[in-house]
Amino acid sequence: MSLNLSDIKNAKERIAPYINTTPILTSSLLNQWLGHDIFFKAENFQKIGAFKARGGINTVSWLIENSLTPAKIVANSSGNHAQAVAYAARQFGIPATIYMPEYSSKVKIQATRSYGAEVVLSATRDITDEKVREAAGEKGTYWIPPFNHEQVICGQGTAVYEALRELENVDAVFTPCGGGGLTSGSLIATRGLSSKTEFFGVEPLNANDVAESLRKGTIQRLPDVPDTLADGAMTMATGEITFKYLQQLDGFYEIEEEYLLYWTQWLTHLLKCRIEPTSAMSMEAIRRWLKTKKTKQKVLMVISGGNVDQVTTEKIWKKDFLTQQPVL
Repeated sequence: MSLNLSDIKNAKERIAPYINTTPILTSSLLNQWLGHDIFFKAENFQKIGAFKARGGINTVSWLIENSLTPAKIVANSSGNHAQAVAYAARQFGIPATIYMPEYSSKVKIQATRSYGAEVVLSATRDITDEKVREAAGEKGTYWIPPFNHEQVICGQGTAVYEALRELENVDAVFTPCGGGGLTSGSLIATRGLSSKTEFFGVEPLNANDVAESLRKGTIQRLPDVPDTLADGAMTMATGEITFKYLQQLDGFYEIEEEYLLYWTQWLTHLLKCRIEPTSAMSMEAIRRWLKTKKTKQKVLMVISGGNVDQVTTEKIWKKDFLTQQPVL
């Protein structure tokens, strides 16, 4: 059975006491330069600094609501999902163990520990995934995956649900896509609230498993950990649940690393807030889409998070892109 708008609404009610209703930002200068109205749902101001808090809280709340409270929660993640599950488990007093690859952002590893979760590091993503599968088999343990779970999807979809309840007559919505939880939930919310609004997913060209899957009609897995600054979209493969929603998108964009750097710098400068490269890449997709339009468009983009460590920050600002003004 497919998820629908009612599922997103129910998730919104569950998570309301535990998350922030994040602001919608815009830049008059960027709108002037591009000739269109672009709005940003700023999930970098969310609990844990990313939209992932929504899915984590919704899933744990749903378990408790259905008398399925686990003795322990486990999760696997290289980034914000780790913090989200740790945060959610802490809200309800449930012990959590999070399995993360060693290459994960140091700031995200430390933040996950700070929420009270035990963190287990492994050399590779495959070992991390194997360990969480083993742990999930223990009695009383519940595994919350990063994206391939209906309640995670519903929680993530509440961000765009909030935004489209506030903004009217939006022509298109763009979200970054890793495993597809945010994109799937946002698609459900968008189609339920505004059938005329187009919806697009965006991923790094260097981590384009979803694009390859969409082209071939079956889920494709990357052979190695992708080399991309978009650590929130380093997923090796999408899931069976998310893939069926990703196949319903109006379009999908693959973005080169240089544009991740370009738009991370410019959006940080224009919006005056911290933005992950994973979030910023959607702006290049928007620019390319707007080039095909002859009338003024109203666009919504999700800034998925703002957790950036020192190593990534140095890479972002190694070359100055602010001398190149955004244009269509």
